[in-house]
Parts: sequence; C-alpha cells; structure tokens
Amino acid sequence: MKKLLILLLLCTLGTGVAQNKAYEDGEWFKFRVHYGFVTAGYATLGVDNAFLNGKEVYHIKGEGRTIGMSKWFFPVEDYYQSYVDKKKDIPYRFIRKIDEGGHTKDIQIDFNHDTNKALVYNKKHNEKDLVSFPKNAQDMVSSFYYLRNNLDVRNLKEGDTVDMDMFFDKENYKFRLKFLGRETLKTTFGKVQCLIFRPYVQAGRVFKEKESLTVWVSDDENKMPMLIKADLAVGSLKATLIQFKGLKHPFKIIAD
Repeated sequence: MKKLLILLLLCTLGTGVAQNKAYEDGEWFKFRVHYGFVTAGYATLGVDNAFLNGKEVYHIKGEGRTIGMSKWFFPVEDYYQSYVDKKKDIPYRFIRKIDEGGHTKDIQIDFNHDTNKALVYNKKHNEKDLVSFPKNAQDMVSSFYYLRNNLDVRNLKEGDTVDMDMFFDKENYKFRLKFLGRETLKTTFGKVQCLIFRPYVQAGRVFKEKESLTVWVSDDENKMPMLIKADLAVGSLKATLIQFKGLKHPFKIIAD
C-alpha cells in the first residue's frame, strides 16, 4: 500500500482522440484498492476550473489513503495536485504531499515552458533546485489527462507502444505504454468495452517486474480507467473504479 496513489496514477494512462477533450470541470473518480476481497484503501481523482498566475487551468487533485487494518499496519495518506493549461495540455505546477508509514515528502514543482526549467521546492528540507526538462514534459498527474486528450487509439494495433517524457521529483523519465488489445470487462456498472494497456514500470522494490501492470480503460470518448491489476514485489493489488460523476461524454454500457 506504500505506493497507493502513485500506482493508481501510473496505471490509469487512458487515451483519447486529439482535439476532442475527454474530460472537463467536475469530473471525479473513486477507486477501491484491494487485495482480493480485502479493501486496503481508496483513491480519488477530481478536476476543477481554476486560475494560476493569470492563466486558465484545470486543477486536478488526487488523494489516496489506507483504511482499516491496512491503516494500522502501514498508514498511507497521499495528496497530489497538478495545474494544467486548458488549451496546451501542459502542467504549470505539480504538488506532492505524502505520508507513507512515517516517510513524508512535501514537494512543489513549478514548470517554466519558455525556458524548459522546473523549480523544485522541497518544503520539508527548505531546498530549491532548478532542473531542466524536455519540451512539453508532463508531471505524473498531468500525464494521465494529456494522453486521454491527445492519443488517437483508432489505428492502434496490438503490440504498439507509445512513449512520452515525464518529470517527477527532480528527474526526467521516459514513460512507455504498450497496447494489448480490446476486451469486454464485467464491472460494477455492467459490461464495458475496454482498451487494455501495459505501462512499463521499474522492477525492484515495489513492482515484481517491468511488465507488472495491466490497465483496462473504457473504449469511449471518456477513456475512464476501469480496472488496474498489479503484481507487486509482495503479492498482487487491484484498483477498481466504484464511483464517478461529471463525465463529459456518455458512458457506454453493453446491454445483455
């Protein structure tokens, strides 16, 4: 459970059609994170209209926390925020404030896309660093929403991969997503036609291997993350969408 929200955000990289926004103000998702039938915690993602330094942005907020016995064994309380330009789909600010079993971080990153420099402010240690990033790099939260808006899945074939630049903490990463195909998934809401993806992750302390994640995303204009399965270094974990509101497009359910 240490990577409750990180896992969710890395896994829910949905895809959309360029120039056709997949989301809008008021969208909200809630996920149940569980080991089998045992609920370990919940995570949410929400979008609101906002202004940052005079620019019109989407303020995206993610929260994750453990509950019950999981909270007693390993308490997790994570908060993530991203401020994304409404027209350009680029992040201006990223906030990561976490407490994972006593391991805490409080980091704010401000992106200057004119200079391709990010000011990384570590509030816990009162340290500031100026770090270069690739053109149009995304933060961990904005990546999800960028791909929902800008990747056209109509011509994707099984085995195709998509790469993008991601900036996290003080480092640049090459993120890769592999398309596995399509499948009808049984969900809380009914049967849903889904796209299946495999985000590549770093094997080791958290994940069993680099292909440990599988993600089901609704094959409609919303591109909603429906289910995530992860093989961790110890055991396996699922995140299941259980509630949503504020969708921009109709949600398609397959009739029996």
